[in-house]
Amino acid sequence: MEEHNQTIQEQPDQTVSETVGMQSDLQMEDQNPEVSQAAEDAVYEDNMDSGDTMDSLMEMYEESFKRFAEGEVVTGRIISVDRDFVLVDIGYKSEGQIRINEFRDETGNITAKAGDPVEVMVEWWDDENEVVILSKEKAAKVKVWEEIKQIHENDGIIQGVILARVKGGFSVDVGVQAFLPGSQADLRPIRNLDEMVGKTFEFKILKYNRKRSNIVLSRRILLEQERETKRSATLTSIHEGKILNGVVKNITEYGVFVDLGGVDGLLHITDISWGRVKHPSELFKVGDEITVKVLNLDVEKERVSLGIKQLSEDPWLSAISKYPVGTRITGKVVSLTDYGAFIELEEGIEGLIHVSEMSWTRKIRHPSKVMSVGDKIDAVVLDIKPENRRISLGMKQVAPNPWDVISEKYPIGTTIEGRIKNITDFGIFIGIDEGIDGLVHISDISWTKRIKHPSDLYKKGDVVQAIVLDIDKDSERFSLGIKQLNDDPWKTVTQRYEVGTVITGTITNLTDFGVFVELEEGVEGLVHVSEISKEKIKTPVGKFNVGDAITAKVMNINTEERRIGLSIKRLEIDDDHTLLTEYVSSLKPASSEFGEILRENLQEKFSG
Repeated sequence: MEEHNQTIQEQPDQTVSETVGMQSDLQMEDQNPEVSQAAEDAVYEDNMDSGDTMDSLMEMYEESFKRFAEGEVVTGRIISVDRDFVLVDIGYKSEGQIRINEFRDETGNITAKAGDPVEVMVEWWDDENEVVILSKEKAAKVKVWEEIKQIHENDGIIQGVILARVKGGFSVDVGVQAFLPGSQADLRPIRNLDEMVGKTFEFKILKYNRKRSNIVLSRRILLEQERETKRSATLTSIHEGKILNGVVKNITEYGVFVDLGGVDGLLHITDISWGRVKHPSELFKVGDEITVKVLNLDVEKERVSLGIKQLSEDPWLSAISKYPVGTRITGKVVSLTDYGAFIELEEGIEGLIHVSEMSWTRKIRHPSKVMSVGDKIDAVVLDIKPENRRISLGMKQVAPNPWDVISEKYPIGTTIEGRIKNITDFGIFIGIDEGIDGLVHISDISWTKRIKHPSDLYKKGDVVQAIVLDIDKDSERFSLGIKQLNDDPWKTVTQRYEVGTVITGTITNLTDFGVFVELEEGVEGLVHVSEISKEKIKTPVGKFNVGDAITAKVMNINTEERRIGLSIKRLEIDDDHTLLTEYVSSLKPASSEFGEILRENLQEKFSG
């Protein structure tokens, strides 16, 4: 008996149940040798019948004392479930323990039931205290690693959930934590990496290291394989004129790249719409599904040209019937230039309002002064050329031309009153009607005053009266005069200043050729340099000063040219003649015939 017990102690790997059974058999053998012998004979006969030998029996005996190595994965059966642990029978002399949290689902419910089989890993055990700690989660991870090995060796596919963004890529749950580099996440760089988190994808295993718990995945390889498959199928099926559905892959300033299923086609900006497109991003965004038409296909170079506007008829084909000359339209301002504004009549048809056709009365320097992009504008069709895709529009033609009635409203000679709207070097502009200004030229401000600049007499906003002098409808000019409100003083100047009259005036200007003398306000006369003195004078400058009062004789008057000729020299001659006449008259009668002849000659000379 002691020998048998010793044998049991030397078999640590034997299971508890088998050990207890063997001990019972040995005790029965000691108590009843006959029964023991009979049992041994029966066992022997059974072993002989099954072809087993005593060696097989010993192996079974030793197996009953088997112990499990730490880290080993075995299959057990749940015996019971308590508050903190789940007890599992793995064939050892005592049940193993698993923490209850390993059996909680996402909602916190316990999934363990007595009698259920379960795969576990032996974490730790203590023979002396007969304690075995097991783990279901770690057993599952061991199983995952085995699957990962098989998938990698067989070039298979594994499914996983992206957990979070990490440096350089993503953390992925494939049963254990794996790493997905950012460059392997998609065929092209991902703009919003957060969109990937929480989604389930299929991956290829690039490499793994179980000892380091390191797994590197790739989704791009699968996408490339899928794209290649689709590409071949797409190139085989497409042809010019075919209508396809695609997905916007990339947007540039010159067009949109569309994924047709493994093959990228270019939708050029000029083929997007019959109308104006500033930038494709105004109409599309990456990921949009669109319908396109194949315009051109180069199979060898794998180039596909696409169009959207070709899905509908060219609107210019019916434009001439829809927009004949004289038609009044309403359109939207889509573009402004220095020379005019482009108006969209409908998608694909635009007309131009030239800056000269925007107002009857205002001189518009830039369209932005009267309209903005997006405004709704009424206009009239002035001309249409479908072959050149051009429509000329007029905005001012919507209203009557005020110049057509202005001459009837303000006939020549009419006195008007208005406010000064602008002052220039050459005159002043007076507001007549809305949009129509009349010009008073500087020469028509005063009959008599010498005006250097109109601002010397007027300022902007002054209310003045003027007379209508002329209206030129073609040139859109309205001429006014202020001086015409009074009579021209030059018309009666001959009545006030007869030739030979001696006048006194004030010097207003000195020039090399003479002296200007103001006779009255606005009326000046000129003393030419040759008429200043009997002596020869080159220039009057230095001999006279502006403001000096001088006396001169009126020699001639030209009312048409508004000129009066004066002479100082003639006054001197007249004075000399008067003195000589008085002298001769005072002489006694001549005593001789010679004296009489001399007196007559002197009188004749001075009188001439």
